[in-house]
Amino acid sequence: MAKRAAPEVNAGSMADIAFLLLIFFLVTTTIEKDKGLLRSLPPIDDSEVEPPIIKQKNLFTVLINRNNQLLVEEEQMELKDLRQAAIEFLDNGGGTNAAGESCDYCKGKRDESSSDHPDKAIISMKHDRETSYEKYIDVQNELVAAYNFLREREAKRLYGNLKQYRGTEKVYQAMLEEKEKNQFSKDTILNGRIETIKKLFPMKLSEAEPDKS
Repeated sequence: MAKRAAPEVNAGSMADIAFLLLIFFLVTTTIEKDKGLLRSLPPIDDSEVEPPIIKQKNLFTVLINRNNQLLVEEEQMELKDLRQAAIEFLDNGGGTNAAGESCDYCKGKRDESSSDHPDKAIISMKHDRETSYEKYIDVQNELVAAYNFLREREAKRLYGNLKQYRGTEKVYQAMLEEKEKNQFSKDTILNGRIETIKKLFPMKLSEAEPDKS
């Protein structure tokens, strides 16, 4: 008796189903973005130029020791007080017209022993190798918040009366969101306004190497 040949299985439909499942996966899956602090690193400068001399009063030192204690200007400080201390330093405006360091938009105490001008004010942040990551981020967030507070103030002063920002509580934040929303279109006016605000209070946050001890 002759043997029957086994019927062939049509795999064409299976390939179509697999292809449709792949398309469904690509369309419905959302890729999560990494979260963290957005920070642009400065370009590498190979030129042999001597660094400018920094006056001690223009330097605001912040240290986190191995016990997660915060030392600001060599004095212990609570995290909740750091933002205001940084704002007072950046906004001090202690420079004089004679030295060409006067700040006409600063609203600080104009203490001669503190920073001369926001453009010269530098915040130096240093931590120990045993400092916890959470504490490091908390301190950095407070320092960045100090810059953002002052930039918000100036944005509201300069552009708060414009029609599109009238009644807006956070003008600078609205500008950044508008820029992010239209990131593929070059709005020279908006970009110019943002750069103007940044120049009034440039973020000069120096992060030193951690202690090896």
